[in-house]
Amino acid sequence: MCLAVPAQILSLTDEETAVCDFNGVQKAVNVSLIENPAAGDWVIVHVGFALNRIDAEEARKTLEALSAVGENEPQGK
Repeated sequence: MCLAVPAQILSLTDEETAVCDFNGVQKAVNVSLIENPAAGDWVIVHVGFALNRIDAEEARKTLEALSAVGENEPQGK
């Protein structure tokens, strides 16, 4: 199953790429589909692309729901 998951932008590395935090795991994400991405923004990510911006409350609720079903466990920890 493929899911889009919330991540928070930590920093922009160039016009199309950002380092994002996925529940403690940092990964590069393509942010070219987001208008004016900025550090601190929450986004929904699917297959390495930030699809849209979400607010912090929506991100929190989604992360809680994923944790409840075991889908939000950090990899490698």
